[in-house]
Amino acid sequence: METALRAGIAIYNAGDYHEAHDAWEDRWLALDSGTDDERFLHGLIQFTAAVHHATERNWAGVTGLADSASDYLDGLPGEYRDVDVAGVRGYLAALHADPERIERAPPLELTHDGDAITPDDLDFAECAAAAAVYAEDGPFDEAVIQQARAYARDDLDAGEETSPFVTFVMDFARDGDNRGIVYQRLSERVERRQRRESDVDGLF
Repeated sequence: METALRAGIAIYNAGDYHEAHDAWEDRWLALDSGTDDERFLHGLIQFTAAVHHATERNWAGVTGLADSASDYLDGLPGEYRDVDVAGVRGYLAALHADPERIERAPPLELTHDGDAITPDDLDFAECAAAAAVYAEDGPFDEAVIQQARAYARDDLDAGEETSPFVTFVMDFARDGDNRGIVYQRLSERVERRQRRESDVDGLF
């Protein structure tokens, strides 16, 4: 849960409000309806959707989502899984009352354990989760990112702390301005490694 949670928070804080929910959706769908964790993730998903609609000036969508997100988060502790749920509820109430506030001030930052984490704060596992989200929602081949993540984990398991796959996967998650360039370099690395593995397999 924590890996997906932190990845989604970092994506949201990077300003990618629509993409953030993808970090949580699979985890949320696997939970029993009505449990605290299910309501928590459902509420966060709707919260990020409300913020996204606000940035798109869809005021009716904002108020509806702010209302339903508040309903899901209602009854949870003020801090749940190290997230400031009370702060989220307060912002949702303010957004519901005045959705155009998004045009006068930036949206609420999400915090985890008191910190407004960004992609730069994520470890490899969290970056790998974020990379999968950006691959799914962007103009990238998801299979390339999936294979790169697998190679990175293999290298880490083999003790290769300086693996270029680890570096490129983390850069892909963290560097939004250069994500396309990082993807190109990463895809070239994946292709070379696959070709090398194929050559080795052909020897036996």
